Amino acid sequence: MSGIHHFVPVVHRGDAVGRHTLRLREATLARGFESRIFVDVVEDDTAAETTSVVEYPAQARPDDVLVYQFATASYLAAWLVARPETLVINYHNVTPPELIAPWDAYLALGQARAQSELREMAGRTALAIADSAFNEQHLAGLGYRATAVIPPSAALAADVMASPRVAGAGGAASRGARWLSVGRLAPNKSVEDTIGALMVARAHHDPGATLTVIGRPITASYGAALRRYVTELGLDRAVTFLSRADDATVANAYDEADVLVVTSEHEGFCVPVVEAMTVGLPVVALARGALPEVLGSAGVIADAKEPYALAATISALVADAPRRDTVIGAGVARTHELGLDTAAERFVDLLCDVAAGGPAR
Repeated sequence: MSGIHHFVPVVHRGDAVGRHTLRLREATLARGFESRIFVDVVEDDTAAETTSVVEYPAQARPDDVLVYQFATASYLAAWLVARPETLVINYHNVTPPELIAPWDAYLALGQARAQSELREMAGRTALAIADSAFNEQHLAGLGYRATAVIPPSAALAADVMASPRVAGAGGAASRGARWLSVGRLAPNKSVEDTIGALMVARAHHDPGATLTVIGRPITASYGAALRRYVTELGLDRAVTFLSRADDATVANAYDEADVLVVTSEHEGFCVPVVEAMTVGLPVVALARGALPEVLGSAGVIADAKEPYALAATISALVADAPRRDTVIGAGVARTHELGLDTAAERFVDLLCDVAAGGPAR
């Protein structure tokens, strides 16, 4: 094997797929393989670490392994299928278009196209590596025969994140609980359900409760609707939106929060859940997609998104110090069970197996 090269439509430094791709490239180089990241669009903030895909054919070698980070529709899919080198897909999930269509028909068409591209790549792919067993089941349903599961190496770097909080820490009782939502503002994230639960919590459980929402809207209509909803509920002083935030700002938000709330209707993994557990922040999440799988026995899984029930669940957890500490301890333990610190190296192991013609471990 001459090289292991990574292909992705675009690399954003603060994006989960971008961080994952950069770390895989680092792990590949550390094993002594030539490795570059080829993109369709070169972004200014990652231009020094990426190369336009049009430059790859001139340097291609027959025994290269090409790794495609699949999370959205791209002309790269058909281009890679036509290449002769060994192809591996790293699947990060595609949001069902029906969850996007009410807000942005064009974007929903892109999701439908991505689903079609994923199906068409099945027969050409030597191995498909999924973020979660939930994603792996999707791949199997599309005809992928060789699959594996390795969690993404996409969490914020350890030197940015705070140390896990100690048992009994937190001042929610005296100042009102600080709720946190992290992730791109997409319709499938259903942040409106978190906002609705906050309104109920302030009215019946915790008048001082606040919510910080960190994430860039993927479509302007959804982002604007969330802000209007906040205003209509009279929560302008209780809800803060941060559309753009660097890693240090996000890490500080985790450190100051009392609970991470995830009300997504569809999740292929959910990196913020792992980040929260790493620093000892309790998680309340809906039983949707891969969320139960990622949380395991840590965190609190809510079966219903009805605002009164959800508000009661979140408020009860924040107010119950012994239970909160138990959840915090289980979350920290869960991050070790997931083996995130060795995920990138295990990913490279699988690529070496594929290149050698053996079964993926």
